[in-house]
Formats: sequence, C-alpha cells, structure tokens
Amino acid sequence: MIGPRRFLPSIPSLLALEAVDRLGSASAAAEELSLTQSAISRQLKSMEEQLGVALIQRNQMRLHLTPAAKDYVEVARTALNQLAQASLKLKANPTGGSLNLSILPAFGMHWLAPRLQDFARHHPEVTVNLSTCLKPFDFQTEHFDAAIHFGQKDWPGVHYMPIMREEVLPVCAPELLPQQDEGLDWLMTAPLLHLETRPDAWERWFAEQGRDASGMRGMLFDQFSTMVQATIHGLGAALLPSYLIQQDLKTGRLVPAWDGPRVSLGQFYLVWPQSKPASEPLKSFRTWLQDQLSTA
Repeated sequence: MIGPRRFLPSIPSLLALEAVDRLGSASAAAEELSLTQSAISRQLKSMEEQLGVALIQRNQMRLHLTPAAKDYVEVARTALNQLAQASLKLKANPTGGSLNLSILPAFGMHWLAPRLQDFARHHPEVTVNLSTCLKPFDFQTEHFDAAIHFGQKDWPGVHYMPIMREEVLPVCAPELLPQQDEGLDWLMTAPLLHLETRPDAWERWFAEQGRDASGMRGMLFDQFSTMVQATIHGLGAALLPSYLIQQDLKTGRLVPAWDGPRVSLGQFYLVWPQSKPASEPLKSFRTWLQDQLSTA
C-alpha cells in the first residue's frame, strides 16, 4: 500500500530537485528541463511547503541541498529511474510483459541465445531484453529482473536456479604443443592466459591435478571471446569451457594442452532477488528454462 498521499510530491517537483542537486543551479536545471528559472524555484518552494522541511541552501550563485535533502534525493532519483524504465518497458511491449536479463557474454552468446527462439515461440507475449554484465551487482540499484551467475552460491539476497556445471580444459594452438609428451611439466612453465573474472582458475585447476601452482602470471583478458582468439594465434595456453571451443577442437585450430580429465570450477545459475516477488515473465522464463534443462 502506498503511504499518505500528502507526503508524495509531484513528479515535476522531484525532477526539479534532482536536477538542481546534480547541476548545482536553478538556471541549469531550468535549461535541462525546458522550464524557466522561476518555475524551478516555484517547484522547490512548493515541495518545501508540502513537506514542511527546508530543502535548499543558497550559497552565492549555487544552490545546495541540505544534508537531509541529499539523502531524500538519492531515493527520489532511484524511484524516477525505475519509473522511466517501467515506462520504456510498457512502450516497448504494450500487450505483454518484459524480462530484463543480465547475461555473461560467452554463455549468453553460445548457450542461451540459440535457445531463445524457442522461448519466443512459446511466450510471444514476453519481450526479453539482454544486457551484458561481467560481475555481480545490486538488484536494488539495477533494473534487471534476473541474471546469469557463474561460480558458487555467493551472491547475497537472491534465489538460485542451477543451470549447468561448466567443464574447462586446457588448450593451445597446435604449434605451441611440445613435440614430446612432457605431461603437466610443460604447462607449469608455459605462457598461460587468464580471465579477469577468474584470476585463480589456473591455480585451482592445477590443484585438482595435485600440483601447487600459486601466483601464476600471464596475459589477462576481460572476455572469453578475445582469449579464445589469442589462444588460437599461439599467445599461450588457456582454460576454456568445453561448450565454447567444440568447433575449434574439431577443426584443429585448438588442441588439448594436456590429455587428462575435464575439471569443473563452477556452475551457472539463474538468480533473481529475494526482496521482490517474481514477475509473470520471469516465472514463464524459469519454467521454460527448467524444461530446456530436463530435455538436454
């Protein structure tokens, strides 16, 4: 239930307050909002009278919000952003709902995207909006309904739905592979490529083989796609997901750097916030995803 309406300022007043806080003057706020400076002043005065609290401190040519108003405007800014996002969602899909999903680039491109046509066929009323995000974020400040998460169950305040475990294997370009079988010894001294979001992957992989390889260094990449290309061109050995390099292994552009068992260093999850009820589009997506996993 929404609180007492007498404490709810108008949207024009909130926009004026937010603009003054960000821009520092009524004239700049007026220019951005296509209003007159006096109109901005009237909006601020009206809000102060409505709330019974001083909001503005005047200092020469600039306007400053009081400390209490600073806290207030941060909440207002978040609410205005959420309202703007909701309006965009409504305009983009007036007959149904939308799902804002944060994805990991490689998994989203190679595993999820090829399957989304099936979801669209079964749920034409839902518009799926995909955005790339490499690291966990705060659902309270971002507009996402759900996200694809890799690793462990270490994202606080979310529900988890397991998708799949990721198997990785060490690979390299054929010319980088030693002529004679040197086992793991050659990998201990080979140039190794690292992913920014998984800086300890090689150490963990060697630990699975019973080797201590702490503090390993090498080239650092922010995405698998560029690391795959660097591996193909012989810049080093890389730990890559099996689903990502099947075609490169078939064509011989990449070869296993060690003929051992595949290792899993983490799992993919669908996560969504515990702090708000799941939307109908999210429920439909979860049900569809569960069907995909049960038939895989």
